[in-house]
Amino acid sequence: MSATVAPDKILKELAELWVSTAKAADGGVGVLRACSMTLLVLAEESEDSQGLGETIAALMPEHPARAVVVRTSGPGERSLTERVYSQCWMPFGQRKQICCEQVEITVSDVALADLPSVVLPLAVPDLPLILWCRSPRLAAMPEFQPIAAMAQKVIVDSGAMKDPVAALKLMAALNARGVLLGDLSWTRLTRWREMLAQVFENQQNLAQLQEILGVDVEHGEGFRVSALYMAMWLKDCLTDAGVLDASFGVGRAPEAVSLRMKLVGEGFSVELARHEDRMVVTVNGVSQCTGLSHPTDYLLMREELGIVRRDPVFEKALTRAASLALPAEGI
Repeated sequence: MSATVAPDKILKELAELWVSTAKAADGGVGVLRACSMTLLVLAEESEDSQGLGETIAALMPEHPARAVVVRTSGPGERSLTERVYSQCWMPFGQRKQICCEQVEITVSDVALADLPSVVLPLAVPDLPLILWCRSPRLAAMPEFQPIAAMAQKVIVDSGAMKDPVAALKLMAALNARGVLLGDLSWTRLTRWREMLAQVFENQQNLAQLQEILGVDVEHGEGFRVSALYMAMWLKDCLTDAGVLDASFGVGRAPEAVSLRMKLVGEGFSVELARHEDRMVVTVNGVSQCTGLSHPTDYLLMREELGIVRRDPVFEKALTRAASLALPAEGI
């Protein structure tokens, strides 16, 4: 580990940063230091730093945090460097800046084992530490386990991982060890689950729920885990509603369809399908189309950062999906 990178040194630089920020403020403009958590972000050094920085900055007004961004530089000599700075904004109509701290650390793969001893002292006392792992490569490395153990919640995106089955097994193992887990592939389904629930708010549709005989979920590239989550969630919902004999299938979607679900029964059918930025809901042959753009990392993380508690519905869907004996390639 580089001798220039130590928690005491970083904390001193943060303290000096606040002094200089207060001095630089214009006369009559106050500076408020805001923090509700420590947000630890793991990303590859090759990732677009501007885009990631904009996402973190957008999250700060609603979820102010001490952000610690760790960029992995890959194989090479042992190295670990850092810099500190602040993110500030001024609420409309006020004359007071609100600022959050940000630490950026660059670390080589061989120095990853040193990371917990640097990051843990930087966590704000008595506030949750949330880990957002944006690097599928790092999530699969042995060094990820002690890093994840520091956090109250670990957020990953299984949709970005090359092997969906391995991703599910990894997340199920973390969940079994008591790690509070979030998966952006599940978060992307929030609107889908809401829209399906709206279909059955109609009493006529609800009365036909017992007629459902089969459920099919189809997925495009990058949506396989989401499809498995959706199938398992639907199975649990139907079981709770007393529908015990419905068949379930998960398969490939036609071209240009990223995700589609079908519920079919005697004289009754429901289909939800995404076509680019449109969601088409079809009930018994009658279709309605609504805009449904792909959620940004900001929108997904805003939702996940607001849930620092166990989500039994997600955990049950994860456990069921990971238990399926599926090949690494195929559906």
